Amino acid sequence: MQHLLNLLAAVALLVWGTYLVRTGILRVLGERLRRVLAAGTGNRFAAAASGIGVTALVQSSTATGLITSSFVSNGSMALAAALAVMLGADVGTALMAVALSFDLSWVSPLLILLGVVLYLWRPGRHTGRVGRILIGLGLIIMALQLIVVATKPLVDSATVRAMLGSLSSDPLLEITVGAALAVLAYSSLAIVLLTATLAASGAVPIDVALGLVLGANLGSGALALITTSHYSLDARRVLIGNFIFKLVGCALALGALGWLLAGPVKEVVRLLGPGSSVVLLHLGFNLCVALLFLPLVGSVERLLMRVFAFKPLAADALEKRPRHLDPVALATPSLAIACAAREAMHQADLVETMLRGLISVIRDGDLGLSERLRAMDDTVDELYRAIKYYMTKISRESLDERESRRWTDIVSFTINLEQIGDIVERVLIDIEDKKIKPQRSFSDAGMAEITELHARLVDNLRLGTGVFLNGGVRDAKKLLEEKARFRDLERAYAGTHLERLSDNTAQSIATSSLHLDLISDLKRINSHICSIAYSVLDSAGEAAPTGASTAASAEAKRAAKAADTRF
Repeated sequence: MQHLLNLLAAVALLVWGTYLVRTGILRVLGERLRRVLAAGTGNRFAAAASGIGVTALVQSSTATGLITSSFVSNGSMALAAALAVMLGADVGTALMAVALSFDLSWVSPLLILLGVVLYLWRPGRHTGRVGRILIGLGLIIMALQLIVVATKPLVDSATVRAMLGSLSSDPLLEITVGAALAVLAYSSLAIVLLTATLAASGAVPIDVALGLVLGANLGSGALALITTSHYSLDARRVLIGNFIFKLVGCALALGALGWLLAGPVKEVVRLLGPGSSVVLLHLGFNLCVALLFLPLVGSVERLLMRVFAFKPLAADALEKRPRHLDPVALATPSLAIACAAREAMHQADLVETMLRGLISVIRDGDLGLSERLRAMDDTVDELYRAIKYYMTKISRESLDERESRRWTDIVSFTINLEQIGDIVERVLIDIEDKKIKPQRSFSDAGMAEITELHARLVDNLRLGTGVFLNGGVRDAKKLLEEKARFRDLERAYAGTHLERLSDNTAQSIATSSLHLDLISDLKRINSHICSIAYSVLDSAGEAAPTGASTAASAEAKRAAKAADTRF
């Protein structure tokens, strides 16, 4: 029992090491890796080469598949090029298996020592992330050594020999077990290395090892499909195609298994030994699949487009969907932050549309437009919830100081936008109930005041969006100065309205309550817009303009603090 526990612990360490390397590489080089994949799609051979290079670094064809799927989904990569990338990705994983199969026992303690020093020295910086990668590589090598030690006592066990004997009698069972292990371990690379180590120690015969390796390849394709089960069909086509490549490759290999074991495999094992043979056969399988299907990616693309067709979303449905919250980018926090910021801009566009339409409802009394604008608030709220959920999935520990401030800025920005949408919805309801349905109207002077405040509000929203996007200190100060001017205008217009009441202006008397509530609500909207400036000034170490009140500054800080509690 102790020996079995040692083996399971060594396997767990191997899986954990591959995870550390994969996530570490994505966090350090994530954006560059995505650019390499995006740039290397001029032809199918360049695409395959980019897939080999990226996957050799991240040690996971699944991770490459997720990145490629996001490119296909947003239209920045053709399906045929993506299929070529995935063929190269499988070869890249096999190359890493070959590299890690060499005796690197002397490297393991050095990598772990250096990695721990770098990680503890700068845990939240680029240097610390490189240390994390080195720790992962060291753990992979150490785990392989531990597997060898743990399997020696098990090889002599009669129970283990009986289990392995049952596997060797059924190639389909071997492939199934290998696929299941790859899915459970979230890494076909770990299972191939494990199988090679077991074969080298004599724990499994070469025919069983070959079946497990074929299953691990098939399992990596199934794992990608499982991971993207919530993706749209256009994003999953590339992974479906890659799974078909693996399935056909396994079927062909299974049909030729008897010939392979009697001829080429037997000769390779004689020359190199069982352990090296397993990783080389794994590489040979993926090279053969790549060479077989690389000339056919165009035909496979047309087949997938025909068989897995989908119904395009209507324009209004597309408008309501989050556009930029790429789940693949969550493995690279800096990219995820950028995705969330782009989605916040989508939310800002909708809020601006609501705000612009508000003046038309006030002036023209269009009930249909009012209803459509109020429905848009549901979309704004839905986008807020989607951004909120996405932000909670970003690892805060992996963010540096600048990224952490950006995380807070995005949270505060989306909260303010959601609250602006709610205020606009309430204003529309008031306009319907107190002006349109009773068929009342504002006085010419009152309407001019409202139009002036509304125009300033739209300009300030544009300025606030620019401050959020660019982080300009000068524009942030200008925004706070506009807040003081807006407040002064609101007070002045409230006073002139009271003067019209004293002059017994009939229209002003009929709409008095609505008029005062409206300019007050416009002021509240402006306060939410201007609060965007405070985080920018705080980050730059700048003081707020003298025209901005200390009460407003305290209000902004409370809003920023509320961001963490609401999320």
